[in-house]
Amino acid sequence: MQRPDIAEPGRRDFAFRTRDFKRVQGLIYAHAGISIADTKEEMVYSRLSRRLRATELSTFDEYLSYLEMAGNETEWEHFTNALTTNLTSFFRESHHFPMLVQHLTGLTRERPLRVWTCAASTGEEPYSIAMAVAEAFDTLSPPVQILATDIDTKVLTVASAGVYDAKRVADLPSGHVRRFFQRGSGTHAGQVRIKPELAALVRFKPLNLLTSEWLGLKPFDAIFCRNVMIYFDKPTQYAVLKKLTDLMEPDALFFAGHSESLLFASDLVRLRSHTVYERAAIGTPAVTVTRAKHLLRTLA
Repeated sequence: MQRPDIAEPGRRDFAFRTRDFKRVQGLIYAHAGISIADTKEEMVYSRLSRRLRATELSTFDEYLSYLEMAGNETEWEHFTNALTTNLTSFFRESHHFPMLVQHLTGLTRERPLRVWTCAASTGEEPYSIAMAVAEAFDTLSPPVQILATDIDTKVLTVASAGVYDAKRVADLPSGHVRRFFQRGSGTHAGQVRIKPELAALVRFKPLNLLTSEWLGLKPFDAIFCRNVMIYFDKPTQYAVLKKLTDLMEPDALFFAGHSESLLFASDLVRLRSHTVYERAAIGTPAVTVTRAKHLLRTLA
């Protein structure tokens, strides 16, 4: 039976046809490289219907045509923000941070060390990096600069403020909370704020990984690109990873998300530890885990 041209499992305020959904998929892929699965129709409707109400448009066709109008930068921003997911916490994937500080403290540079977090979200990841390096160097002013970017401008506003519900830091060591946060009082009771000295280590910037707006950045000693690649198809993953590795120092580390594998790009990176990569030697294909196991069996 042919599927009807409508994606409407329940009562809705707006008609949302399959061709509308396909159009959304194409637009977000072209704009941000994000691949939305066919199973996400309901999520897309729920999030974008708010934009129809905000723009006072009555159909998805009208809204998507409005979006495509020349110079409609603000609505593209709202569109992208609506379709991106931001799940984060302090010291998420905690095994990365000891590796990071061991790496950074072992480097000799005649400049501040540079770290880039590509999906800063509401700030927990870059601030976790700042706390880790401050602890390692035993100062709130370590020789480290952290660039924190995200395509979602709304979450960057939260990140730049550095203010969180106290529940967000409940699982951190009490010493970390005392050293790195200020507790709110009065109307701000129940909130904490990143100390200004620590916040000064981080520079927040909106950035789309698919565009050329990040050209001119200086090489980094470590790049965090965690739980980003899962939103891209393989060709886009490779293209983004190529641009990122071009901005890595020869001895830099690349931190990926727990559900991401970059072994398909063995000419760009090689596995150093669990979800931690280093640049592949220029002109030398990296040894993948599968190939390494084969070599070990051969030598046994």
